[in-house]
Amino acid sequence: MMHLFNKDSLRECYHELDGRKAYGSDGISKEEYGVNLEANLEDLVKRMKRMAYRPAAVRQVLIPKEGKSNKTRPLGISNFEDKVFQKMMQKVLESIYEPRFKDCSYGFRPNRNCHMAIKELSNYLYYHKTETVLDVDISNFFGSIDQKMLQVMLSSKIKDSKFIRYIVRMFKAGVLADGELVISDEGLSQGSICSPVLANIFADYVIDNWFEDKIKPQFEAEMFRYSDDGSNCISGSKRQ
Repeated sequence: MMHLFNKDSLRECYHELDGRKAYGSDGISKEEYGVNLEANLEDLVKRMKRMAYRPAAVRQVLIPKEGKSNKTRPLGISNFEDKVFQKMMQKVLESIYEPRFKDCSYGFRPNRNCHMAIKELSNYLYYHKTETVLDVDISNFFGSIDQKMLQVMLSSKIKDSKFIRYIVRMFKAGVLADGELVISDEGLSQGSICSPVLANIFADYVIDNWFEDKIKPQFEAEMFRYSDDGSNCISGSKRQ
């Protein structure tokens, strides 16, 4: 699949990116990268072909959690060139996994949003007699994803070893927090363009498949999930 990462596709990714976003650790903006865009993209493609491209560590900043003035969450800001690569990686992963994602998943997917999830949940509660609603919010979902387990999941579907190696390099790029480089076997960087689709792939395996295979065969139940937030509706009747 690495042939998809060519000058034309990467140029398209460049133009799709928002130049107003914060800069990565190298301080290079979209405008600065675009001054010699063709040469920069050609150099990037050449490095990728010979496996010489290595994503840089993301710069971590702490931003306040919405509605929680005393709490923060880490946001990773990548270098602009890495954002171009991540954007193309996101497109490829979505083209592979979107057709297999469950209808119960609404978060960070094309043409889906939280309002749709709420509407479908409301419709279900209106038309179905429901005894129990379980509201689930996984603590530190992005930060606790097992990278090796995710790699195994991806490798079961994607056989391009170079593609998988570049995903692993993204995992191992590390985080610059207060000037210190931190590398972990756990977690995805919130702020990385392709982290949401990777998180959805993980959730599809460990949450959605579990619900479909273990819960629905036993109970009249439905789930509505937005990333790590979800509502499980159970009618109370056990299937015979």
